[in-house]
Amino acid sequence: MPAALTLDGLSKRYGEFQAVRDLSFEVEKGSICGFLGPNGAGKTSTIRMILGLQPATSGRVTILGADDGRKVRNRIGFLPEERGLYRKMTPVDAIAFFGSLKGLPSAEGRRRAKLMLEEQGLGPSQKKKMKDLSKGMAQKVQLIASVVHKPEFVILDEPFSGLDPVNQQGLEAMIRGLAADGATVLFSTHVMQHAERLCDKVVLLARGQKAFEGTVDQARATAPRWLELEGAILAAAVARLPGVADVEVLSDHDNVRVLKAAMTPTGSGQEALKAAFLGGLDVRRFALKEPTLHDAFISLTGTPPSEVLATPEVAQ
Repeated sequence: MPAALTLDGLSKRYGEFQAVRDLSFEVEKGSICGFLGPNGAGKTSTIRMILGLQPATSGRVTILGADDGRKVRNRIGFLPEERGLYRKMTPVDAIAFFGSLKGLPSAEGRRRAKLMLEEQGLGPSQKKKMKDLSKGMAQKVQLIASVVHKPEFVILDEPFSGLDPVNQQGLEAMIRGLAADGATVLFSTHVMQHAERLCDKVVLLARGQKAFEGTVDQARATAPRWLELEGAILAAAVARLPGVADVEVLSDHDNVRVLKAAMTPTGSGQEALKAAFLGGLDVRRFALKEPTLHDAFISLTGTPPSEVLATPEVAQ
């Protein structure tokens, strides 16, 4: 089965600034793919090239069999990072209007809008003005507006930005529902936890270049497991334990420290703890931790997502 999206050597340059460099990856039909990286990594520039909103400097994009997103725009749903709905419209009017831009008849758009608003718990708000809705409600309405025409491919640019935890959970459920209905979903984010819960596949981007492509489990496997130890213990003593590759001091209060000890690929947490107790180290609490996607990003790029040197996306 051909991929829903293929990027082949995609690059984008703005003057002397290289925003995206030789980017290649695929997204399988019906999957959820996380496009991950810090602000300024090149995610939005890449999305604009996929949609045909700006030309690539070099390389090719194939989406739903077309070489330009504009040729299949009625089969694509897009939620931009810059939110915007007409403030004096009702949710039903706004959703039906955006559906009409994708070829959906007005009456059918209004019918789907009412149904989808009810499904998302927004039925009582469907006659309010957009300006009177909370940010979480308005964001749900905009997502509905981007998929009311039942697109085959959905692109969401930083969909969780600014939402509280409850609305983030609701949005995750909506994304799962899109995939369950057969749509392919590509969403960009700099928050790794969302991708861990949602994605079949992730692409990690740093400084405009691909750092990783694969499943969440494959990404996590690139980072070491680690021990968290608490007690009146020195980092140097923990560093000498068998199987420990590196030690980080997470906190230090009144000579009681919390240490993060990264293990080597073949290191055993149990053996390290055994050696700690046999050596008389004052370990008062310990836990063996599996790596997270955040840990994988650090392992793959050498820097946390929030600290990667980011150059602002350039709008066109």
